[in-house]
Amino acid sequence: MPLLNWNSSLSVGIPSMDAQHQKLINIINRLHDAMREGKGKDVIAPVLLELHNYTVTHFTAEEKLMEQCKYEGLALQKQQHSNFVNQIKKYQSDLEKGSLALPLSVSNFLKDWLVNHIQGMDKKYESSMKSAGIK
Repeated sequence: MPLLNWNSSLSVGIPSMDAQHQKLINIINRLHDAMREGKGKDVIAPVLLELHNYTVTHFTAEEKLMEQCKYEGLALQKQQHSNFVNQIKKYQSDLEKGSLALPLSVSNFLKDWLVNHIQGMDKKYESSMKSAGIK
């Protein structure tokens, strides 16, 4: 059973961004599935690396679209994106030092941040992007 299921409440109405958000959900669900099988510690390092790399790609693409449509909330989005990437880096650093919190706390943070960010921040750019012809 996945930790997070894609549904319409997570759609931002821009198919390319929805597809990227779905990939982020899949990464988080892989960590959760491994934890359920007792293998969370085995996969957390590669999952955090993939998540870091993919979020940088996703945030860059998302911010580029926001720039194209002159989205007012771009500065705040960039700040939140940077904070998230920094948190992932902190988890990676903690893991290397042997002081990472349980994979469950990482998994819960990822799920909560992603859902809250999509529903609270990303949904706000839909009308700006659609008005600018971004689909």
